[in-house]
Amino acid sequence: MASSTTKPIFTPPSTTLTSSSSSSQPPTRSSLLSFLRNTASTPISLKLSHSHPSFRSLSIKKATKTIESAETSPVSKVGGKDTINSQETKPTILVSEKLGEAGLELLRNFGDVDCSYDLSQEDLCKKIASCDALIVRSGTKVTRQVFEAAKGKLKVVGRAGVGIDNVDLQAATEFGCLVVNAPTANTVAAAEHGIALLASMARNVAQADASMKAGQWQRNKYVGVSLVGKTLAVMGFGKVGSEVARRAKGLGMEVITHDPYAPADRARAIGVEVVSFDQAISTADFISLHMPLTPATKKVFNDDSFAKVKRGVRIINVARGGVIDEDALVRALDSGKVAQAALDVFTEEPPPKDSKLVQHERVTVTPHLGASTKEAQEGVAIEIAEAVVGALKGELAATAVNAPMVPAEVLSELAPYVVLVERLGRLAVQLVAGGSGIKSAKVVYKSARDPDDLDTRLLRAMITKGIIEPISDSFINLVNADFTAKKKASALARNVWLLTHPLSSQFSQSRYNYPMWILNLEVLFQEEET
Repeated sequence: MASSTTKPIFTPPSTTLTSSSSSSQPPTRSSLLSFLRNTASTPISLKLSHSHPSFRSLSIKKATKTIESAETSPVSKVGGKDTINSQETKPTILVSEKLGEAGLELLRNFGDVDCSYDLSQEDLCKKIASCDALIVRSGTKVTRQVFEAAKGKLKVVGRAGVGIDNVDLQAATEFGCLVVNAPTANTVAAAEHGIALLASMARNVAQADASMKAGQWQRNKYVGVSLVGKTLAVMGFGKVGSEVARRAKGLGMEVITHDPYAPADRARAIGVEVVSFDQAISTADFISLHMPLTPATKKVFNDDSFAKVKRGVRIINVARGGVIDEDALVRALDSGKVAQAALDVFTEEPPPKDSKLVQHERVTVTPHLGASTKEAQEGVAIEIAEAVVGALKGELAATAVNAPMVPAEVLSELAPYVVLVERLGRLAVQLVAGGSGIKSAKVVYKSARDPDDLDTRLLRAMITKGIIEPISDSFINLVNADFTAKKKASALARNVWLLTHPLSSQFSQSRYNYPMWILNLEVLFQEEET
């Protein structure tokens, strides 16, 4: 075991070491150290401390990174797996469901596009082994078997739309495959369809139309109900739910909402009150569903829920079919507890031809048309194409579903530090080579941002990647970094953390206009017993 004194490992060019000793020779493997560029006024010191009989501590201090000094290379690893440089290799992009021509054109400008529709699971598994990206809508099931068949080649799955319940996110994460969606382009279309179903159901438009086409004239049979003054409960106050609420207010309806994650002040800003689930369903005349399908929301509208609703309530669903127990809804309709239902989505799509729910005389149905406008289809195609191309280039995705979510306005600020912290992790592994296991890693940085205003999960994922990948036989990226760390080194996963400190005045007022300083990386590891 070495002595307890601190010795510098090497002296980078034009760098003043803070250690008192400078006699050590550079290590033979230093290719990963080239990114630590600096000027004489921003010194970098690398120290290896031996101060404990069982543990050693590596400290890399005052490593700074700016956009101007960020390195570029033919292969980017921001996304994890070696991402594609379009000038060298064209990626293969499989489109398994119809996509707007504007989106296809963007994809063709970047890679080789294979439009193969209505694939069986077996055919999809055969094709996916040669594909770098897959784009689906709601009809294609991207199961664990698909990711296994890809054998690590599949880098990104793009969902042309919002819901991702047809993609196995756990399997995607385990295999390091990024999943992105298009959450904004079809928002207005889905909201408009919800309002269309609301109004047509209230006035029996579909039933009256079918009656007239059958040669009948039944004015008295199809008397409807007015919307003005009625209470609408919007279940889920996300992008679509909030737009439905705005439009319902314009129709003169009283609107309440239930969403455990919706800020009350955002709802109040448009005149909507946030209430409990039971209060929402028990007081509403109309209930419009806009929640995602998750284990918590699966069949959340069941016999127990329908027992609590106001008698004669009317239900609209343009979200996900699985949030309603369809057999329970039929029973509620037959009993009169639910007066009518208007449904655009179903547990099984398409539903069986003999479905009692679809054939029910007081149910209005459409074949999942929520996003089916020309404008929305083009917008979704462009949005998902841009997200997939960006992911293949190794760019950070603002619409990533299974990776640390970083607001778009922060991505440009964090981008150079993503590369830096990964390489600091790789450097740490090299310098502590011979240890039987890293016990913890700590990154300390200073930023002009408030600590609560800077999401550090992305940096944590990349430092984990840098530490684990050199000693792992798997590709690791920001998607599966935490999962792999927990699987291969659970102690490390629990102990990778970042500390934020407000930027001191001497930094913020100096001539160095850096958005962030990586001040210290400390890695603690246990030595092998000899």
